[in-house]
Amino acid sequence: MRIVERELARAPQDMDVRAWRARVLNWSGHPAEAEKEYLEILKVARNDPDNWMGLASAYLREGKVEDGLRALDRAVELDPKRADLRAARARALRAMGERNEARMEFQKALNLDPTSLEARAGLISVRGEPRHEMRFGQDNDLFNFTSANHDGWVSLVSKWTPHWSTSFAGSFYERAGIRAGKFSGAITARLSRWGALTAGGAAGHDHAVIPKSEAFFDLNHGWKTGETNFLRGVEFDYGQHWYWYQTSRILTLNGTTIVYLPRDFTLSLGATGVRSTFSGTGAEWRPSGITRLGFPLANWGEKRLSGSVFFAAGTEDFAQVDQIGRFASQTYGGGLRFQISARQDVTGYASYQKRTQDRTDTSFGLSYGIHF
Repeated sequence: MRIVERELARAPQDMDVRAWRARVLNWSGHPAEAEKEYLEILKVARNDPDNWMGLASAYLREGKVEDGLRALDRAVELDPKRADLRAARARALRAMGERNEARMEFQKALNLDPTSLEARAGLISVRGEPRHEMRFGQDNDLFNFTSANHDGWVSLVSKWTPHWSTSFAGSFYERAGIRAGKFSGAITARLSRWGALTAGGAAGHDHAVIPKSEAFFDLNHGWKTGETNFLRGVEFDYGQHWYWYQTSRILTLNGTTIVYLPRDFTLSLGATGVRSTFSGTGAEWRPSGITRLGFPLANWGEKRLSGSVFFAAGTEDFAQVDQIGRFASQTYGGGLRFQISARQDVTGYASYQKRTQDRTDTSFGLSYGIHF
């Protein structure tokens, strides 16, 4: 910027220097100032497609997608055979959700420049979104006071329309040498104004080690504040879950706030209230809480590695909600997620829980997801 300001002092009417000043402003996170500079330049040099593309870039960073697309339309009109202008217009169309038009524009860019990596990556990015996710998972709990628990599960989540989706899962448990299993299902309705509402239940062969039946609902709503703000978005989630065991009834009330931060960082804070009713005793409430930080680690094209760490404390074991009892605990843990491609990922986690009476629980698990 110092170099550009010096050159601008020498030649204040040099539009090339002013264009460089606008670019540097945009690159350094000042798109509003860059927009003003480009608008002044275009009063003098209206037939330079680079200036229109620069203005579009500033608009897009400000979240003015429609203004950015109009500026790119003008740039393409001035030079329809430039692949970079076509690719930039395709990105704007993709941001507006016009995937079919964006696909055609990326293809035009590739036809103009068959070596364009940007156009090839753009075509991949606008492929039809997967509607289904199937996951296979396995969880383990190693205790210092009893035998280990082992769980396995498979789930299928299907997004049928932008407003409706379903989820089904089968879970298999081995607790103290006793085997049990359950089947669960849920349906989710989404409205842009109201958020998402999920309702479902579960039932299975409990053998007195897991709930005989379950019912739950969940309300979720989020707000996006903008990509240029420190606080990118906030999401709130509230849910209630009923568990019916052979000798007890459990109700959990869960509230979670997720804060979306720059560079794909997330911070979530959650609280759970558990109402336990055992045979022969009265009902009582017990609280717990959890905080979690998610962050990116590495990126190799489509391949991405991200991680998370969390700490939780409470008088119930919220991490494994069916492990009910009257104890206090502190849990430390973390996880990794490796996105192999847009349609495959592997996640893993591990945690250490310290309970009262010098009891411990070391947990770890792994899951594999396929998107199709």
